[in-house]
Amino acid sequence: MSRTFRSLQVFNYRVWAAGSFVSNIGTWMQRVAQDWIVLTELTDHNATAVGIVMGLQFGPQMLLLPFTGAAADSLDRRKLLFVTQTIMGLLALGLGLLTLTGLVELWHVYVFAFGLGCVTAFDSPTRLSFVSELVPASELSNAVAINSTSFNSARMIGPAIAGVLIGAIGSGWVFLLNAASFVAVLWALRLLRLDEITPRERAAASRGSFVAGFRYVLNRPDLSTVLLMLLLIGTFAVNFPIFIATMTVKVYHAGASEYGLLTSMMAIGSVAGALLAARREAPRIGILILAALCFGLGLAVAAVMPSFWPFAVVLVCVGLSAQSFTTTSNGALQLWTEPGMRGRVIALFLSVALGGTPVGAPLVGWIADTFGPRWALLTGATACFLAVAVGLRYLRRHCNLQVTWRAGLPRFRFDEPGPPAHLRPAPAASAVADVASETD
Repeated sequence: MSRTFRSLQVFNYRVWAAGSFVSNIGTWMQRVAQDWIVLTELTDHNATAVGIVMGLQFGPQMLLLPFTGAAADSLDRRKLLFVTQTIMGLLALGLGLLTLTGLVELWHVYVFAFGLGCVTAFDSPTRLSFVSELVPASELSNAVAINSTSFNSARMIGPAIAGVLIGAIGSGWVFLLNAASFVAVLWALRLLRLDEITPRERAAASRGSFVAGFRYVLNRPDLSTVLLMLLLIGTFAVNFPIFIATMTVKVYHAGASEYGLLTSMMAIGSVAGALLAARREAPRIGILILAALCFGLGLAVAAVMPSFWPFAVVLVCVGLSAQSFTTTSNGALQLWTEPGMRGRVIALFLSVALGGTPVGAPLVGWIADTFGPRWALLTGATACFLAVAVGLRYLRRHCNLQVTWRAGLPRFRFDEPGPPAHLRPAPAASAVADVASETD
């Protein structure tokens, strides 16, 4: 098997990835249908309402942070995923039935979005850190990248299907199909070989566990830099439903099929970005900064595209750079974090990446409504450039960054940070003996 897909050689991870892929297709179908009915059926093209839905769905990542990471570190992750995935399926079923019966109103979507956000706040750090139990440590970075590939392949397929189904049978059936897709991931959890799950040391649940995780990150400049870059980009730049939906409706005057197509075009780039990340042996800070820069440039170029198809092409580049950034940051936080802290750090990652949405999404939606969708895209681009500045500051302070000019262009040189202490090989017995003898 190609080294790009080497983690799929592990049976448990292969089963889990297959179930997740089916469920992710359903999830992306629902996201498109949900944003579409809010923008075109329950409001009069109100982008602010779409931003509020996003804020309610992602806000609980921040509100529940003291509990979600600790739960992922202290509870049986497989059993917790059974619970969260079941509830998420039931929420999709409820919204689907309301829509099919014609009873759905905007406040219903708000309530279901918030409920889904509360469950997802526990599900996401558990699901992401659960991967470390399915593969050896040497394949963790690859498995994280394959996770992103699966998620974004579904992101390419799901919106295209949703765009067709919304016009053919209505949004309600799309929600019901998403509810059915959760059966795949629940079945995958049942098929896992329990004796092949990598044992882990569970953290003891305590009131101070959240504070310990926060303090751990503050004492790690590499982790805190990644999280600050994520905060900027997650708050203002990763608002794709607003960007794409408003450009589709207000600028290009297109319909649901075109909206689904644009979302799938961006997902093509996202899959490419995830596959590139899968080929790398380990995440690097230089790649993270470069991806943030390309992301910002992509959004800026997309903002000035005059017509539908050039905009669609640029979205491929946006998806590639955005996914390179998120996959590299996810892999870095998982790989650079000690196993006993991984769940809490991943919870921080998700709360920072998505928790800024309650502030950023309504604000970006308001900008789209007041000044136009192109200005909303430029707001996201500005946030990416600020994240690049944060990354360069870290390189200057901790990695001996040097900037030289050649042919009118800047050249950057810096010392790539070594692996964290828990990934360094243990000293050989003879070396330990030599050190002991010298101290005597």
